[in-house]
Order: sequence, then C-alpha cells, then structure tokens
Amino acid sequence: MSDYMQLPADLPVPEDDGAADHLTDLTMPSVVLEATDGSSVDVGALGEGLTVLYIYPMTGTPGVELPEGWDEIPGARGCTPESCGFRDHFADLKDVGADRVFGLSTQDLDTQRELAERLRLPYPLLADPEGTLGEALRLPAFEAGGKLRYKRITLIIISDVIDHVFYPIFPPNAHAIEVLGYLSDDC
Repeated sequence: MSDYMQLPADLPVPEDDGAADHLTDLTMPSVVLEATDGSSVDVGALGEGLTVLYIYPMTGTPGVELPEGWDEIPGARGCTPESCGFRDHFADLKDVGADRVFGLSTQDLDTQRELAERLRLPYPLLADPEGTLGEALRLPAFEAGGKLRYKRITLIIISDVIDHVFYPIFPPNAHAIEVLGYLSDDC
C-alpha cells in the first residue's frame, strides 16, 4: 500500500506535449458538475472574479490500490499532496485575489467527498466521472486502471475566461505555492 503523502524520489517528470496550448483565452463551457459541498457548479457561470481550478488525475483512497504502474506515468502521482497544498494555502490564495478555489477529477462524487472530508478541505471538489468538461475543453488526459484520468493542469479563470494555464505541473506538492506566486505577481 502506498503512502499518498510521500512522493517517490524517482518520479518521472511530465513534459509539455502541447495538449493545453489551446486553452488560454477560451470561455469556460456551461458544464454543471456536482460538488462535495452538495452544490451543483456550472463552470461556465462562475461569474465575476478569479477562480483557481486545479485538475488532477486521481487521489489515493485508503484501502484501495493505485492502478498498476501509476508511479511510472509522468505526472500521475501526487494528487493528495497537491490538494493538501491548496488546503494549506487557501487563505493565502484568497488574500491575493482568488474568489473561488476548486479541485476537479474524473473520480466519482463519493470518492471526492471522502477525500474532502479526510483532508478537511476548505473548498469543494468537483466530480466529472463522465469526462464532460474534459471533452468540452479538450483537456489533456490518459487512461489508467481502465478509466479516463485528466493530466494535472490548473486553470486561472477570470470572469469565466481562462486567463492562465499551468501545464505540465511538477512537483505537484509545491504547485499551490507556484499558483500563489503567480497570483501575487500578476493579478
């Protein structure tokens, strides 16, 4: 069983494959997703202000093995530490202008709820098990464990338009600090 908070030293580093080059300046599509706080969120109608939407492949769940070869997939490992980073820097992100923070994966709502509760996340996670947002935006993705998984990517959305894209992301456990630095400098 893996310790989801620890990142192996020999993780393969993801390379920019150009799969996110088209996203900057796109208007977010109207896609309604269920959130761990019980709400439904239309990511195309977030409204005025700044949203940080970090998208990740899959978080580990206690008692459930990771898909075979997970650690060999560049950029796959590290979703739980990434989520903890956004949790730990949530107030800082709000202080530099983030009106909303969401995490999103193709995992089902029950799995997302378990993670949000276990990690005591102060923001909701969104569940996209059908890959609806990924299809609408043509998000970079891969298959593992027989399921579609989004590649790790973060969208900075200002008034429903993608203003900035972080892709690829490595190391995932330091990504919230990277986003915080960007918002402190540029927004």
